[in-house]
Formats: sequence, structure tokens, C-alpha cells
Amino acid sequence: MAVPLYNLAPVLPILILGLLLALAPVAWIGLRHQQAAPRARLRALTLVTLFLTLDLILFGAFTRLTDSGLGCPDWPGCYGEASPLAAHAPIHAAQTEMPSGPVTVSKAWVEMVHRYLATAVGALITVLMVMSWMSIRRAKRRIAWADWLPTFTFVWVCVQGAFGALTVTMKLFPAIVSLHLLGAYFLLALLTLQGAAMSTSGPRTAPSVAPRWIAAALALLVLQAASGAWVSTNYAVLACSEFPRCQGQWWPTMDFARGFEIWRPLGESADGTVLSFQAMTAIHVAHRLLAMVTALALTTLAWWLRKDDLLQRPARWLGALVLLQLATGLSNVVLGWPMAAAILHTGGAAGMVAALVWMLALCKAKVTE
Repeated sequence: MAVPLYNLAPVLPILILGLLLALAPVAWIGLRHQQAAPRARLRALTLVTLFLTLDLILFGAFTRLTDSGLGCPDWPGCYGEASPLAAHAPIHAAQTEMPSGPVTVSKAWVEMVHRYLATAVGALITVLMVMSWMSIRRAKRRIAWADWLPTFTFVWVCVQGAFGALTVTMKLFPAIVSLHLLGAYFLLALLTLQGAAMSTSGPRTAPSVAPRWIAAALALLVLQAASGAWVSTNYAVLACSEFPRCQGQWWPTMDFARGFEIWRPLGESADGTVLSFQAMTAIHVAHRLLAMVTALALTTLAWWLRKDDLLQRPARWLGALVLLQLATGLSNVVLGWPMAAAILHTGGAAGMVAALVWMLALCKAKVTE
């Protein structure tokens, strides 16, 4: 059955549901911080939104790993409805026609819950933007660079929504899915920077390393995250099922040219032929090699900063997350891509991004003291 890719009929009920979900943390912050200053409430809501964004990234990984990305083949609803309940008949028909296909009742629910959570996070970010501008207006002060962060975060979450729509309508196009995941990491970074910028306790000592080294580590991590997204979206994790060798060899047969053709459909080369196993192997091995370099760089940085008065706390988090990434990455290979390890691997990458951005924010605060 042909389904229109876009059907805006359920937009309003989905937005209302997202707003209702967002009201719970807003109300909790309001009750818990009744006597606090507006800036303190804004920071508390930012941290809650940061936590929920991390949860959304983890649930997005679950959506991808359960092959639920096309559980509803249209956007923003499901067969033009706001919930799988209302769309039960077409979902059941699709599942009956193809029981192991992309559309099943369970996959439709996973996909729609992910959209509901994304809408709720978008609503919270909108609230943060409004609260920020109200706070500036009441204070009648000059606008600082950090005051623009909630507005820029709002703009970016709209961009993320567009990538979410394209993920569905372009049928899990690998480049779009990868950009959607990287965009989620960037959203997390913006919220981390926003929360750190509103911290009431400023640093007292200068960092023991230049911020450019932290920025370089972050750039390397982003490259590694892009590589990991490419592995995941092309389902290349199981191209190598042993470590440290791959397919019984140190350097198996690989096709890097086909593996890193960026603009192509899922499972195909740019010329329309089926993506070869050699190309999948190249994607996997490239990620593995880059992971070694990234892990060494981040471990060195964490060790270097372990006793730094200003940065030791995020450095310890970074070191712990590097260990988590190594453990979950190895588990994905030798244990056949277990769900828990795969989700934690995505979450670990998000956590490392947040830790490095946290470091940079602390350095920025010290410079501008």
C-alpha cells in the first residue's frame, strides 16, 4: 500500500502530547526551586533537559538497533495518525504481508515513542529559550555570548527535527542517519555548554593544558563518532567478528572506495549495485583503527588532567567513559552486537562529547573571569 511520505494531519496532537510530557520536568523544577533566582531555575531546567537529551540519544540507538526506524513509513505520525493505536489496521496489514519487514506493531510503537520524546525535548528547549529572553529582559543588562545559546539550541533542535523527518522519508539513507546522530551529539554539546555557562561557581585556577589541546581531542572524537555512525548506519559491525584480527587476518580484503561512498542508499553502492562485504569490512576496520588513535589521545588527556584543580572532575569522567567505550566496542564484536553494549556504546560517545565540552567551557570561564 502506497503511503504519502509526509502527512501533517497529526502534527497538532503530537505537539500537544510533547508539550504535556515537557510539563512534568518544568513543574518539578518550578516546585523544587520556588525560592531560587530565575537564573538558577533556568540552569536547573537546562541540566534536566541535558539529561533527557542523553536519554533520547539512547532511545534513538534502541530504535535503530531494533530496526524500528521505518516502523511508521510516514512523518510525523503513523499512517497519518498520531498513534499506532489509531493506525492499527494499516500496521497490521503491513505486518501480515511481511511479518519480518520494517513495519510491525512493536516497531511502530518504538518509532512513535521516539518521536514523542523528541517532541518533548524540543518543547523543553523552547521553554529554555523563552525563559532566557525573559530573564535578560527583567535584568535589563547587556546580552552576553552565552545568552544566545538557548536561541541557537532552539534553532538546532528544529534542524534535528528536519533530519529526523528525512531519516524516515529517505528510507534510512546512511548519510542522513549519520548526520542525525551527529546532530544529536551537537545538541548535547550545546546544552552542556549552556549549563556550564550558567554555573554559579567560577573556576579559581588556570588549566594545566592549553584549551587548544582539548579542542583537538574533541575534533578527533567527532571524527571517530562520525566513523561509528557510518558503521552503525551501514550495519557493518559484524563484518569482523573477532579481535584484534578480522576474518582471521590482520589486513582482510577491503574496498575503501565503495565503503566510503557517502551519497548512496542503504545497502547499495552509488552505482546501484549491492554493497559488497569487502566494503562493509573497510568501514569496520577504518573505525577500529581510528578508535585506537582516539582512545590513546583521550586517555593521555584524561591522565594529564587527573590532578588538575580546574579540570580533574570532567577528566575522570572522560577516562571512565573511554574504558566503557573500549569494553562495549569489544563486546559488540566478539559477542555479536548485543543490544545493551551497542546502546551503551552510543551513550558513551555522547558522554565523552559532553565531558570535553565541559572542559572547554571551564577553560572559557577562566579566560573571561
